[in-house]
Amino acid sequence: MTDHKVGTREEWLAAREELLVREKELTRVGDELARQRRELPWVPIDKEYQFDTDDGRKTLAELFDGRSQLLVYHFMFGPSYELGCPVCSSSADSVNGVIAHLNARDATMVYISRAPLETLQAYKRRMGWSFPWVSSGNTDFNFDFNVSQTEEQAREAVRPMVEAGIPPVLAHMAQTTGTDVAGYLSEAPVFNTFVLDDGTVYHTYSTTARGLEFLMGYYPILDRAPRGRDEAEASPVWIRRHDEYEHE
Repeated sequence: MTDHKVGTREEWLAAREELLVREKELTRVGDELARQRRELPWVPIDKEYQFDTDDGRKTLAELFDGRSQLLVYHFMFGPSYELGCPVCSSSADSVNGVIAHLNARDATMVYISRAPLETLQAYKRRMGWSFPWVSSGNTDFNFDFNVSQTEEQAREAVRPMVEAGIPPVLAHMAQTTGTDVAGYLSEAPVFNTFVLDDGTVYHTYSTTARGLEFLMGYYPILDRAPRGRDEAEASPVWIRRHDEYEHE
């Protein structure tokens, strides 16, 4: 016998109508936030960056690929990683299928990591992805946008954790990427957007942490499932690379 509240169809309809009012409020708030994002001031990018791509070295402006908008996901795959972050990988699965639709709206989506290009290419083949993925390992790009830190900086940040006890989720994520906790924390997942206007590249928006959930297509679906995300407190340790679930 379930311990969840049980009611009649009439009681469900009344509760659903009440909830619908709140859902519509959330939609309107989301529309207003989207407008405010578009109104943020643009910051010109004066520094020259060169990225390693499948087609040779390219500048930031060239990554736009003839479009006026560039959407960048900083995928956690640092030089010391053996495999990409499984959480970043799960969101990449969601994005991979919508690239053509973004391109149709004058937007290019690019993934950027500091791992060597050949390492990214091999992982991309394993995952079956087709989106552009470039290496920023030879530039300061990730550091300039507060996406990466040196391993020395990461080890300094980890030292208090070592004394207090490394959180299990961090130990798990480091293990799944083939590095240690400091190596894992040398990278962060960040979404940045840029616009190319009259020959100048501008930085327009950035978000990280739970602000990235819009890229994780499974979460909005699970939020509407009877048991929701069914996670322990903010723990993504259940997430695997899509070709690993069958081995659970």
